Amino acid sequence: MEEEQPLKIYFIPFLAAGHMIPHCDIARLFASRGHHVTIITTPANSQIIRNSIPHHPNFAVHTVHFPSQEVGLPDGLESLSTVTDMVNLYKVYQATTMLRDPIEDFVGNHPPDCIVGDFMFPWVDDLANKLRIPRFAFNGFCLFSLCAIESLKAHPIPLDASPPFLLHGLPHPVTLKTAPPTNIKEVLDAMIEIELRSNGLIVNNFAELDGEEYIQYYERTTGHKAWHLGPACLLHRTVEEKAQRGQKSVLSAHKCMSWLDSKKQNSVVYICFGSLCCFPDNQLYEIACAVEASGCEFVWVVPEKKGKENEEEEEKQKWLPKGFEERNSKKGMIIRGWAPQVLILEHPAVGAFVTHCGWNSTVEAVSAGVPMITWPVHGEQFYNEKLVSDVRGIGVEVGADEWGTIGFGEREKLVGREDIERALRRLMDGGDEAQEIRGRTKEFGKKARVAVQEGGSSYNNLTALIDELKRLRCCKTTP
Repeated sequence: MEEEQPLKIYFIPFLAAGHMIPHCDIARLFASRGHHVTIITTPANSQIIRNSIPHHPNFAVHTVHFPSQEVGLPDGLESLSTVTDMVNLYKVYQATTMLRDPIEDFVGNHPPDCIVGDFMFPWVDDLANKLRIPRFAFNGFCLFSLCAIESLKAHPIPLDASPPFLLHGLPHPVTLKTAPPTNIKEVLDAMIEIELRSNGLIVNNFAELDGEEYIQYYERTTGHKAWHLGPACLLHRTVEEKAQRGQKSVLSAHKCMSWLDSKKQNSVVYICFGSLCCFPDNQLYEIACAVEASGCEFVWVVPEKKGKENEEEEEKQKWLPKGFEERNSKKGMIIRGWAPQVLILEHPAVGAFVTHCGWNSTVEAVSAGVPMITWPVHGEQFYNEKLVSDVRGIGVEVGADEWGTIGFGEREKLVGREDIERALRRLMDGGDEAQEIRGRTKEFGKKARVAVQEGGSSYNNLTALIDELKRLRCCKTTP
């Protein structure tokens, strides 16, 4: 009997850390089962992937030219997560739209059995159809958020309505404090419409967190199959792998862990708003005042551009109260740049996570059993917040209600220090509510680890998806 050949799968992640990291983790899942995977990306992103993912014989990276000169970018700046202003952010996005031709040339000359493409590259649908290759979509969202988007599509919020806005038809009563901006909603709806033409959706979550009721809602309303394969972050098992995940940390994992080792269990608040959120100075100032007033110990990650002031400019620093770092030198740690987030969240000293509710951060927190203080900023994050706070009860809301866009600079609304301090105390003061939330989060953390182990829901879904891909390959080759 002829031995069955491994599948050949291409993965095309979008050029932003929040897309690239889970996309590559998902690719590793297939490689771990003996299938040949290739990540198609650009030179600078290729280097990050090679440095952060252990060598595996079935895992390859193919690079295509990034048009830096064509769009006016300096060499090496090839990700939305590495820019610090709107001008360069737009240039990087413009460059991503120019990757189609070189990627299509490579895929056309070396066709795979399947393509997994980020929904930010809608043209992958045309490419897969032209080559008669199965295509599976990846968008980095949880399925609950996609259900919320479908609800709003079927039941739009009336123009004259006032908050809170009920999302009709969902299994739980879910309300939003603010409606999604029309332009953001239209862009998302258009990309999701193309996504639904794929053979299925790969989800970096585990079925128990999204819930069977939302899986059924999604498949019933869209007619589309969702494959829960995560949390993919749990694939990283060693300290070194966790420390190197994504970009290089500006602080050594050893130094960070040593500091946390000196703290009591559940005594530290971890504060991080991801790689695409850069709050203005006045908002950072409010956060600092709230943290200090709460008395909590903390690890606070701020964007790298906030840490580039030289000594002569230190006096001009406006985002910290005078003397803040000196007063809190033993109680807190400020990390200016990329941090080893998975390692930090898994440390027993960390008792809460102030987060923008980006899905990677959310599922990493759940996997570590850390309850959240939710502060959504843009994209689908306001939906993620509702899964955390209202549906699963594993976090509290800070009260953010400005649905912005990715960007830098001033925002119309400020979340005040009193609201931030109140949310911190709800989780860190150890009352009955905090204990109940912490208990529920720990339970979901256990379920996450079970899901990716042999016999777990995500493990079994990966097996079933691999079987489906083999079936599709057989159908293509059978006359």
